[in-house]
Amino acid sequence: MNPPEGAPAPPATSPPAAGADDTFAARLRGFGPLGLLAIAVILLTGNIGVAPMVYLPVGAVLVLVWARLSRTPWREIGYVRPQSWVGTVVVGVVFGTAFKVAMKMIVMPLLGADPVNHAYHFLAGNRALLPAAIYAMLNAGFSEETVFRGFVFERLGKLLGSSLAAKVAILVATSLWFGLAHYRVQGLAGAEQATITGLVFGIIMMATGRIWIIMIAHAAFDLTALAMIYLGLEAKVAHLIFK
Repeated sequence: MNPPEGAPAPPATSPPAAGADDTFAARLRGFGPLGLLAIAVILLTGNIGVAPMVYLPVGAVLVLVWARLSRTPWREIGYVRPQSWVGTVVVGVVFGTAFKVAMKMIVMPLLGADPVNHAYHFLAGNRALLPAAIYAMLNAGFSEETVFRGFVFERLGKLLGSSLAAKVAILVATSLWFGLAHYRVQGLAGAEQATITGLVFGIIMMATGRIWIIMIAHAAFDLTALAMIYLGLEAKVAHLIFK
């Protein structure tokens, strides 16, 4: 019903103000003080060691908490349900295993790397630490991919955009960063290997937008490396082609 002629118009209604939760989420997603603090805490926390070869994936868990509190869609960090879990696991395991063998047999010898990974040679035949080492390899697949290819890709993507130049910059920067993160413990060869794996896993992440397959491939890659070390096969594999 129309108001009587000459009657004052009703006051305009303003849209409801954003709630405190919306404001907090927006600040977490942004690059203001709260957003930068969240980034710093996640990146500086990483994995916390509690025993030899036993690390708590605190940084990765904080990424999931951040995604929840900031209302960031899970797909933005690659957490997209695969069409087939079985297929994803099989492809990830096969690819990760083959990738590690190729790195050990072809790529690292070409780079002049020592065939023996001295940083982890203490695991050779070490039954006492084998369960902890297996856990560490599985944890690396989850934690490192969630942080580097999930969280960091998402943050840099929001900051730099989605152009080809931005994607190349993100891929190269995160791969070099991933390599440097391995330098302190594994030296130059470990940093080179991590940089290459970062590039490969990063390309897969950008191409598919899914993190599960590279998580599984990463874990398979590391478990294959552990098997070579534990069984004393590093030098044999490294010299299969280049004597």
